[in-house]
Amino acid sequence: MSKSILHRVLEPFPDAASALSRARAIMRELAEWQGLPWPQLSPVTTAAQYVHAVRTFGTGRFAGEPAPSAVGPFLGELTRRGVAFERRGPDWLFMVDARLRPELAELWPLPEDLELILSLTPPFGGPGTEPEDECTEEELDQMVLALGPLALDAGWDCRWRGLPDAKGCGVQLCLNSVWTAQHAEPAPGEFGVWISLGARSAWTPAAQAWLRETGLPLGGPQAG
Repeated sequence: MSKSILHRVLEPFPDAASALSRARAIMRELAEWQGLPWPQLSPVTTAAQYVHAVRTFGTGRFAGEPAPSAVGPFLGELTRRGVAFERRGPDWLFMVDARLRPELAELWPLPEDLELILSLTPPFGGPGTEPEDECTEEELDQMVLALGPLALDAGWDCRWRGLPDAKGCGVQLCLNSVWTAQHAEPAPGEFGVWISLGARSAWTPAAQAWLRETGLPLGGPQAG
């Protein structure tokens, strides 16, 4: 999504599915057209996320720049358990693909500066997935079903009905995260929907009138 000004929809969403449903409903009601969603899954950084990951998914990637003294023992433990199957990347970057099993929960906490990444793991992606890749709405549904405590944000470009300029317009969905300045940050158990207008047109009288006419309860402007 281009640079934009976002406004949070000030409605409570008890879970990821309800926030996703509301984002789609807003676009059905107010948009002339919408693009495919592009999802971005955050790395696993909490104990709850880690336990969910090793119990739910088949594979994952351990990656980061931990202290050299931590790399050998951790890789040795993955090898001893028979779960490490491919090591990637340059020497200075620790990157190991592994089979995930429930007993790996014993390895939490991970060495400092090491993360478990699931963005290449179905349903969130595959070996050739890039962060900018779009997905289908059905694929996004599968991601939300598998999400649990993981943090994911998804964006749609769209053209708001009644506004002449579609650049920077769209919807941002944040699951177990919140939108801050220019990006999403983890917020376990919090689900939100933001609508955006292009930064150039957001302050025009037409855009301000459109925001009022939506009838949506909206928060103040945020950089998008």
